[in-house]
Amino acid sequence: MIIDRYIMREILKPTAAICLVLVVIYGSSMATRYWEDAVQGLLAGITVFQLILCRVLISLEVLLPTTFYLAVVIALGRFAASGELTAMSACGIGTARVTRAVALLACLVAATVAVLSLSVRPWAWTQFFLLKARAEARFDLTRMQGGNFYELGGGSRVLFADRVDTRIPSADKVFVLNRRDDLLQVIYAARAAQSRPDAAAGPAITLENGSLYEFPATGDGGVVLAFSAATMRLSTDEAVLLAYRVKAAASRDLLSAGSREATAELQWRIAAPLASLLLGLVAVPLSRSSPRGGQRGGLPAAILLFAAYYNVSAIAKKLVAQGAIGVLPGVFWGQILLLVCLVLLSWRPFARRRRP
Repeated sequence: MIIDRYIMREILKPTAAICLVLVVIYGSSMATRYWEDAVQGLLAGITVFQLILCRVLISLEVLLPTTFYLAVVIALGRFAASGELTAMSACGIGTARVTRAVALLACLVAATVAVLSLSVRPWAWTQFFLLKARAEARFDLTRMQGGNFYELGGGSRVLFADRVDTRIPSADKVFVLNRRDDLLQVIYAARAAQSRPDAAAGPAITLENGSLYEFPATGDGGVVLAFSAATMRLSTDEAVLLAYRVKAAASRDLLSAGSREATAELQWRIAAPLASLLLGLVAVPLSRSSPRGGQRGGLPAAILLFAAYYNVSAIAKKLVAQGAIGVLPGVFWGQILLLVCLVLLSWRPFARRRRP
């Protein structure tokens, strides 16, 4: 038991360190992305922090198994380089004992990832989309700057004003682009003013002395209208959530959804904990794959294998959602790759010992 605790401790230390570094790097990249919206007045500072937190929670289902996998390679590689594995073997502690300790940790990581993937992921996506929807619903002219373009609803609506008076609030020479299914709508108004018809409806913009151009995204035809006054309401929470219902849907709801997108999403969530277990087991023989390379000799091969696994899984998920490949094995092509590598890497030492 003392040896088992020692092996686990030496794996958990780099796991925590690497995971913290990756979380900081990922959070910083998200901060760079959303702080730009905050500077332009699209998002409040607290909303940016909450959005980053949601994205970090979502990313943990990938970051945690990744860091555990690399930590096993680093820790066991150090054991091999320093001769500790040789000393353990001389004391009767063989590869099976080391693998058992790693497998126990891998099961713990897999259970944690299962909670993150099946429960935390849809909850975090729901909160993420709600935060963005609420920020857009509270959007008003006082947060605009003249000469800048503002995207709302994930690009479904774009606003531009040549000059903005935040005291009234109002704007001059306003352009609005709306995308609705296969229709494009362009609105020009000489003046726009902020209005709020009622609390339930949310903020709205009253456009004055303008024209509306509506035409299909492809093909001929279209409509041109002139108006003296028109009211345009901003997006509601419900409209934004409907566009992302698969990512934000609870796992139990995906079972009865029946669509290919829902199937791909559910398989991705189920595959994450399975991959955590397989990655931990594959890391054991990988750490001994380059005994002359020092304690990090197996890292290049480990990184290449993980890159191959992740890309295969991501491509398979997209193809399942599009109906290009069958639902079986579906997203699990990445796990099949890991299982094949585990068998080949584990079989190699036995094959060497059986040679005459």
